[in-house]
Amino acid sequence: MIAHPVRLLPLTFLAFIILGAGLLLLPAARYSHDGSAVMPALFTSVSAVTVTGLATVDTATYWTPTGQVIILFLVQIGGLGIMTLATLLGLLVGGRLRLRTRLLAQAEMHAVSLGDVRPLLRRVALTMLFFEGVIAVILTIRFRILYFDDLPTAAWHGLFHSVMAFNNAGFALQSDSLVQYAGDAWLIFPICVAVFAGAIGFPVMAELFRGWRSPKRWTIHTRLTVWGSIGLFVVGTIAFLVTEWSNPGTLGSMGWWGRFVTGVEGGIMPRSGGFNSFDYSQVRPETLGLSTILMFIGGGSAGTAGGIKITTFLLLAYVILAELRGDPEVMVGKRSISTATIRQAVTIALLAVMLVVGTTLLVLMMTDFSLGEVLFECVSAFGTTGLSTGITPRLPANAQGVLMVLMFIGRVGTITAASALAMRRRTPRYHLPEERPIIG
Repeated sequence: MIAHPVRLLPLTFLAFIILGAGLLLLPAARYSHDGSAVMPALFTSVSAVTVTGLATVDTATYWTPTGQVIILFLVQIGGLGIMTLATLLGLLVGGRLRLRTRLLAQAEMHAVSLGDVRPLLRRVALTMLFFEGVIAVILTIRFRILYFDDLPTAAWHGLFHSVMAFNNAGFALQSDSLVQYAGDAWLIFPICVAVFAGAIGFPVMAELFRGWRSPKRWTIHTRLTVWGSIGLFVVGTIAFLVTEWSNPGTLGSMGWWGRFVTGVEGGIMPRSGGFNSFDYSQVRPETLGLSTILMFIGGGSAGTAGGIKITTFLLLAYVILAELRGDPEVMVGKRSISTATIRQAVTIALLAVMLVVGTTLLVLMMTDFSLGEVLFECVSAFGTTGLSTGITPRLPANAQGVLMVLMFIGRVGTITAASALAMRRRTPRYHLPEERPIIG
């Protein structure tokens, strides 16, 4: 029943991408009028709707305030989810949800049952507005006190970066992202909090609001997402501080407090945030490798983060653990995980690996950049992270097209994309004899 609505999701995202590109091509949206705006507009629209943040042009100098507002609008749509926004509008206008719309929203938000959709949609909107509003106020105050002389400019910067942070899109109104604010905890920490909150996913937020004091009653999905996200954040932060502590190109020139603030940022942003207050082209190879892994894993399901998702990663770890122990079932806590769920996790991970490896090799054939740089850029696009070593603007048009495809699939999801391409689903009418091939 849900298979047909799922096929509409990629088409809906594609429609908003085309709409966004058309708006960005308007003369009022950009300063440059040299006739070469089609590719930057299309790439920026894909990056904004997929809440990635990769860019081929400087957001601060290429796009006018009108263009920047369009980018913010596209990011907000992408973060909330195309089907989610459509359902919310249906609630506001008609007061009732049609079954087809509820199925679309369920597919987009990964709700457990149809009855969960309507209350979850309300919580999504309220949660998003709450986080973006609070973070925008904090950032506005900081921008006004320390960086800008007038309140309107400070408020615009506060709002823009707040929306980008919660939606895990790395667009910034400065040419160097957050480099000029490196070590400023009053700016970096609120942005990190918004990125972390947006990345854990709306269903997890809803459950935490209801019962954050009773972790033992959390669902397996919430436990995996929360503890997994915290664990990856701690590991990522410590590893970043250890590898970059004495690197003069990143942390080496900072005091201990600036290093700590930047270390926290280095542990959170690769999960899908996309902001950076240091140059990723200057990090050590081990840091680049660690960040690539974190980007590939991503954040929570039904949130604004990309990647294969933390639940997929941890479920595969439990599968390995169960196999090493010789357990007949995969157990998480006091619950067993169904074979269908395990198959889905394996499918997502393997499709992601094949996609990233294939596109990395493709881009390598098109350019002269190193394997590490290209792999980082491709994983950043697939994980809708937005971090870059600086090579994206220098890629040829065909390689940028590859990154656009990666961003699109990374946001829509490998399983959703596969469902959209499948002509039909077959139900087997018989069961073949089993045979066990030699493994390993």
